[in-house]
Amino acid sequence: MTDESCIMTTVRAAINGTTTSTLFGGHGRAFEVPEGHRVTIVNTFGTQVVDMWSIVRGDGSEYLSLAHTHVHAARLTPRAGDELWSNRRRPILRFEVDTSPGVHDALLAACDRERYALLGHVGYHRNCTDNFKQACTEADVPYRTVPDPFNLFQNTPVEEDERIGAEIGQTKPGDFVTFLALCDLYVVLSACPMDMNPINGSKVSDVEVTVHQDHEVR
Repeated sequence: MTDESCIMTTVRAAINGTTTSTLFGGHGRAFEVPEGHRVTIVNTFGTQVVDMWSIVRGDGSEYLSLAHTHVHAARLTPRAGDELWSNRRRPILRFEVDTSPGVHDALLAACDRERYALLGHVGYHRNCTDNFKQACTEADVPYRTVPDPFNLFQNTPVEEDERIGAEIGQTKPGDFVTFLALCDLYVVLSACPMDMNPINGSKVSDVEVTVHQDHEVR
């Protein structure tokens, strides 16, 4: 499989406004999600971390901000039922459904080239920061910075001494999350390529992404 074909998702259904795609492990993609539509991310094989960003359509300066979400959700990690807020202090997504154990991360930055170099990797390693930039460029999504992501399915617990751990995700094959768009926006996803600590389990895996209007997609 060529690098170019990996970056593109494989559309398997486009019926009644529903589009289901495969996001290949280690790669990224931007999805247009109109107001009132939903995006569902399925952890097809379990334990795969998915970095998620959201940028308001037409304005690259407004984006999902976890720091602002912490204030309004009054918790470290959003959960189903919470709204996700932008850097302009308005809700832009609603976290509707979570069939996983609910273990996600809203504290850590996306992995980047420097992260892998510090871990001892020599040469280029795919990373979520570059995946975000490449996905936005390919979809013509404007952005001014790489925000901190909502790291879906990532098990990086805060310990009693306030150190942050890095453990295998608790997600089972087929677990999924669903978000409702509260305005026209892009959701940018990266199936995290991290293979130098245990967060993705034994391997980097594909995930399934569906953009849809109805509550039910399966």
